[in-house]
Amino acid sequence: MQSINLGNKESGKIWHRKPSPATRDGIIVNIIHNTSDYLPKVLRFLNVAFDSSGDSLIAGDHQGNIYVFDLYGNRFNLVQRTSQACTALAFNLHRKSEFLVALADYSIKCFDTVTKQLVSWMRGHESSVFSISVHASGRYAITTSSDTAQLWDLDTFQRKRKLNILQSVGIQKVFFLPLTNTILSCFKDNSIFAWECDTLVCKYQLPAPPESSSILYKVFAVTRDGQILAAGGKSNHLHLWCLEAKQVFRIIQMPTKVRAIRHLEFLPDSFDAGSNQVLGVLCQDGIMRFVNIQTCKLLFEIGSLDEGISSSAISPHGRYIASIMENGSLNIYSVQTLTKEINKPPPPLVKVIEDLPKRKVNSGDLKMKVTSGRVQRPAKSRENKIQARILKQDLTGNFENKKNEFSDGLNKKRLQILLKGYGEYPMKYRMFIWRSLLQLPENHTAFSNLIDKGIHVAFLNLQKKYPIKSRKLLRVLQRTLSALAHWSSIFSDTPYLPLLAFPFVKLFQNNQLICFEVVATLIINWCQHWFEYFPNPPINILSMIENVLAFHDKELLQHFITHDITSQLYAWPLLETVFSEVLTREEWLKLFDNVFSNHPSFLLMTVVAYNICSRAPLLNCNLKDDFEYFFHHRNNLDISAVIREVYRLMDTTPTDIHPDSMLDVFVALTKGQYPVFNQYPKFIVDRQTQERERIRIRDDELDYLRERQAVEDMQAELDQQRVEDEAWYQKQEPLRKAEETRRETPLQEEEMMIQQRQKLAAVKRELKVKEVHLQDAARRRLLQLQQEQREMELRRLDDEIERKVRMRDRDIVATAKDLDVRRLELGSQKSLHEKSRRSTVSPDGFQQTSPGKRLQNLTRNQEAIAKEMREDADANKRKVDLEDHMFHRPIGTDQTQNQNTQKLIEENLAKAEQACLNTDWRIQALHKQRCNDLHRNECYQEVAKLLRKNRKKEMEVLNAVMEGEAKKWEEAEEQDFHLKSEKKAAAPSDASRRWFLENEIHAQHPCHRVPRCQDEWVASGRLPRTSQLKDISEMESLTQISLNQRKTHWDTMEWDLTERVRNLRQRLATQARNRCQTPHLLAT
Repeated sequence: MQSINLGNKESGKIWHRKPSPATRDGIIVNIIHNTSDYLPKVLRFLNVAFDSSGDSLIAGDHQGNIYVFDLYGNRFNLVQRTSQACTALAFNLHRKSEFLVALADYSIKCFDTVTKQLVSWMRGHESSVFSISVHASGRYAITTSSDTAQLWDLDTFQRKRKLNILQSVGIQKVFFLPLTNTILSCFKDNSIFAWECDTLVCKYQLPAPPESSSILYKVFAVTRDGQILAAGGKSNHLHLWCLEAKQVFRIIQMPTKVRAIRHLEFLPDSFDAGSNQVLGVLCQDGIMRFVNIQTCKLLFEIGSLDEGISSSAISPHGRYIASIMENGSLNIYSVQTLTKEINKPPPPLVKVIEDLPKRKVNSGDLKMKVTSGRVQRPAKSRENKIQARILKQDLTGNFENKKNEFSDGLNKKRLQILLKGYGEYPMKYRMFIWRSLLQLPENHTAFSNLIDKGIHVAFLNLQKKYPIKSRKLLRVLQRTLSALAHWSSIFSDTPYLPLLAFPFVKLFQNNQLICFEVVATLIINWCQHWFEYFPNPPINILSMIENVLAFHDKELLQHFITHDITSQLYAWPLLETVFSEVLTREEWLKLFDNVFSNHPSFLLMTVVAYNICSRAPLLNCNLKDDFEYFFHHRNNLDISAVIREVYRLMDTTPTDIHPDSMLDVFVALTKGQYPVFNQYPKFIVDRQTQERERIRIRDDELDYLRERQAVEDMQAELDQQRVEDEAWYQKQEPLRKAEETRRETPLQEEEMMIQQRQKLAAVKRELKVKEVHLQDAARRRLLQLQQEQREMELRRLDDEIERKVRMRDRDIVATAKDLDVRRLELGSQKSLHEKSRRSTVSPDGFQQTSPGKRLQNLTRNQEAIAKEMREDADANKRKVDLEDHMFHRPIGTDQTQNQNTQKLIEENLAKAEQACLNTDWRIQALHKQRCNDLHRNECYQEVAKLLRKNRKKEMEVLNAVMEGEAKKWEEAEEQDFHLKSEKKAAAPSDASRRWFLENEIHAQHPCHRVPRCQDEWVASGRLPRTSQLKDISEMESLTQISLNQRKTHWDTMEWDLTERVRNLRQRLATQARNRCQTPHLLAT
C-alpha cells in the first residue's frame, strides 16, 4: 500500500510507482493531509464524490481545501480554498469541469476545476445542507437540509421549487432516481413519496413497512436502473423495495454484531445493465460489508475496528471505492482486487492421480485393467481400486462436455438452445454471456503494456478521416486501434480497421480492456485468412461467399455478373464494417448474439443470407451506384429472417463448398500474454513499412531543402534590408540634426514662457493675497457693524425694559397712595362709628354692637382687597415679562436667520469672485498661448492651423460656460432677493398677528376697574384673575406653535434652496465638461 501526504503542495502525483494493491485489503493508495508547520496537524477529509466518468474524484477537508484526484492521469490538484468546512459535494454536472459544494454557512457554491473560479453562489437554506443529488442529465440538482429541500436549475443557477414541511416531521433524504425523471423524498416518519420532476405531481407513495420488521429509515440506496430501493436505519435489518410493485420483496438480516447502518450504496457492474446485485453496507463499527442481495452472502468487506470508515463513495463504473476514514485520511480501494477471490474460476472437476515415484505404469496395462466400468488390478490394495473408480467416473462424466463448459458455469449448448428459442440473449446478461462465449482472459498487465506505448503514429490524425462528435469515443477508438497496431504491425496499415472496431468501441467504451480483447478475438477467429492478400481484399474469403451464393441463388449471382458487380461490392462492404452500416443497434446486437454462439463460418453465411433475403430489391437495381448505396445504407429488412436463413444455409450447404471446412474452430486468447498474430504476408507489410519510411525520409529531405531555400532567401532579404537601412540612416542624419536645431528653438522659447508664467503666477499670488486681505477687512467691518447693530438693539431693549419697570413702579406708587387714602377714609369712618356706638344705647339698657361688627367686616374686606391688588400686580408683572419675551424672541430668530442668509450670500459672492478670477486667469493664459502659437507659426504651419481651430472651439466652450455660470449666479442672486422679500413680507403679518393677540388680551383683561359698591367688587374680584392666567397660558402656547411653524417653514425653504443651488452647479459642471470634450474629439 502506497501513502501520500499532500502537505502544502497544490499539485503533484498521487503515486510514484505503479500501484499493486494487496488482496487482503485492496488499498491502492492512502492519502493524508498534514500541515508542514512547526507543530503539524491533521486536516481531516469530510466528503468525497466521483465524477460521471469514474476516473476522477473530488474531496474536501474541514478547512475548506478542495482537491481533485485524477486516478487515470495520476495527478492531484488543489482547485479551491473556501475557508470553511464543506458539508456535501457533487461532481457529476453536465459541464464536466464544474462541481457543487455545500458549505457550513448554509450556502451552495459552484466552482470550475480548470479555471478555479467561482461560477455561481446559491443561497436559500437555513440549516446545514447534507445531501446534493444531481439529475442524470446533469442540469438539475436537489439540495437537502433537515428542514427543506430545494430544486435548482444548473444552467441559470436559479431555484425552481422548494419543499417545505412541518418541523416535527423532518427530511431524511430527497434524490433523483437514476435513468428516470422521478424524485424520491424520504421523511423521518418513514413516509416515501415519488414525484414527477417537471410538474412535481405526486406519482405514488410507498406503503408503510411491515410491522414484523419496522425500523426508522435513515439511509437509502437505489440501483442504477432505478428498480430497487434499499433502506436501513438503527437496526441490523435491510428492507429491499421493488419500486414497480411498490412493496417490500425481501428483508435482509445483517450479522448480530451490526446494530445500526450508517450508509448504503450499490456496487455497479458493467455487465448487469444497471440491475446491481452487490450492496455496500457501512455499519456502526466502521466496517463496510458488501453482500449479494439475491444470495444474501457476504462477499467482502473493507475497513476494520482499528481503522474504521466514516463515509464512502463508489465510482460509476464500479472500479474504485473512495472511503474517508475515522482518522481523517482518504483510502482508495480497487474493486477488482477485492473481488479477485470471488471471480476466481472453480477448481477443475477432473483430478489427475500421480504415480508413485518408484513405479511406472504401462499404458497397455491400464487398458487391460479397465473392464465394464471397473478397474481390475490383482495384488492391489482397496485404496488403489477406489482411486481408480473416481478417475473413471471423472473421465466418463465430464470429458464429453468439456468443450461446451465455461469457467463461469455457463454451457454453450444450452446457450445455443436458448438463443434459437428466443432469437437473442437478454439485454441484462448479454455482455456477460459474450464475455463467457469469447472466453476473454482479461490480461490487465499485457493490455496496460500496450496502452503505455501511447497513440500509434498511424492514428494520430484519426479525427480528420473519421470526425466523431464525442471526444471520449474518439479517444477510446484511438487507444484501441493503437493497442492493436502495437500488438501486430499489420493493423497500422489496415484501412478498414476503424470501421471494423468502431461498433465494439461504442459498445464497450467504458471498459477498454474488454473492447480490445473482443476485437482481437474477432480478428483471430472470424477474420481468418483476411490478410493473406493484403493490401487487397481477402479474395479467398470472397470466393467462398460467391460459391455459396452460386449454389443457393444462381439467378441473383447471374444478375450481379450481368451488371459487373463483384463480391468486392456485395460482400466486402458488409464484412469490413461487420454489418454496422446496414443494421440498427438492436439488430446488430441480435445478429452478433448468433455470430459469437456459432462457428466462425457463420459470419460468411450471414453475408450470403443478407443478399438472398434482399434479392427482390437487388434484382431491380441496374446501376452500379445503386448497388453501392444499397450495401452502405440501412434497408427495410427483417434481421430475424436473415438469421433463420443463415441457419438454413449452414445446414443445407454442401461440405465441399461449406466455409467451416476451410476455417478453423474457435480459439480463445491466451491467458497472461496475447498470442502472436502473423497471418499476413510479412514481406508486403515490411515493404509498405519501408516505402512509408522512404516517403517519410524523402518528405524530410524536401522539407529540409525548402527550409534551406527559405533560410537563404531570408538571408538575402536581410542583406538587402541591411543595405537599405544603412542608406536610410545616412539620409536621416542631416534630418535629425535639423530636427534637433528646430527642437532647441521651441525649448528655449518654452523656457522663456515658463519664466514669464512664473512671474505672472507670482503677481497673481500677490494680488490674491491682497484680495484675501481686503476680504478679511471687509468681513471684519461687516462683523463689527453687525456687533454694533446688536449692541444698539440690546440698548434699545434695555431702555424699553427700564421704561416698563418705571411705569410699573409708578403704578405701584399710585396704587399705594390710593390705598393710603382709602385707609384714611376707613379710619375716619371707624372713628365716626365708635362715636356713634358710645352715644347710641338701647332703650332696655344694652349697647348695640352691630356697627362694630360691621367695622370688623369692613377691615377684613379691606385686607382681602389689598391682597388681591398685590396678586393682580404680580400677575400683571408676569404678563409684562411674558409679552417682552414673546416680543424679543421672534426678533432674535429673525436676526439669526438674517445672519445665516447674509453669511451664505457672502460665501456665494466670494465663490463667484473666485470663479471670475479663475476665468480671467484662464483667458489671459489662453491669450498668451495664442500669441506664442502665432510666434511659432513659421515652423509649425500645419500644426498651428489645427491648434487654432481647437483654440477657437475651446474659447467658444469657455465663453458659453462663463455665460451659463453668470446666468446661474444671477438666478441665485434673484432667488436670494426673492427670499429676502418673502421674509420682509412675512414680518408685517407677524406684527399684525401679535398686535391682534395683545389687543384681544387687553380687551378681555383690563388692569384697573373701580367697583360701584363693595359687595359687587368683592364678588367679581376673583374671576378676572383666573381667566387672565388661562388666557396668558393659551397665548403663550399659540405663540410658541406659530414660532415653531415659522422656523420649520424657513428651514425647509433653506434646505430646498441649497439643494437647488447644488443641482444647478452639477448641471453647469456637466455641461461645461461635455462642451470641452466635444471639440477635443472632433479635433482628434
